[in-house]
Amino acid sequence: MSTKVRTADTRERILTAACEVIAETGFEKIRMRMVAERAGVSTALLHYHFDTREKLFTEAMTHSFANTAVDVERDAESVPAAVTLARILRSLLPTDPQLHQDWRLWQELWVRALRDERTRRFAVDLYAQLHAWVADAVRRGIASGEFTPTDVDELSTLLLSLSDGYGIRLMLRDPTVTLETALTAIWRHCSAALGLPDTIPEA
Repeated sequence: MSTKVRTADTRERILTAACEVIAETGFEKIRMRMVAERAGVSTALLHYHFDTREKLFTEAMTHSFANTAVDVERDAESVPAAVTLARILRSLLPTDPQLHQDWRLWQELWVRALRDERTRRFAVDLYAQLHAWVADAVRRGIASGEFTPTDVDELSTLLLSLSDGYGIRLMLRDPTVTLETALTAIWRHCSAALGLPDTIPEA
């Protein structure tokens, strides 16, 4: 294994471990040693790759988002645009254990962003990436003729806002909100704007 591959593998293990530890413990309580132990590396090696907790946190958030996007877009060119959009919407909610962990990371980000200007700017930038992800999927559907033309930015903002709102209720285990009702409600707005069937496609 080359040095470059080993370095990439080490960073991957560290970032995966960081996501797990931050989600379990909370950013304010984690120590670099905890992440190093979870990743199976020395603290010195961890500091070589990430010299501060803040840098580790932002890299972990970016890593989490990138992994979700790669999985969702795995065959976007060969499936209907509605399927890709439905996958994205499902990924914006805590629909499985991995996404539940991602949601805990987002909640840590929101809290920290209220108190730290650098984190606030990072959070705004990450939301811009999410917005672009949703908007690009909608634009592809419009360009292919699958979707009715609409105000893409307005719809993307609405879908993200609805996903955040329902996602928080799901994370709180609010008994009045289920994953099914959340997806149905979000898709209703989506289908009305894009001229799609009311039933969300299977992913």
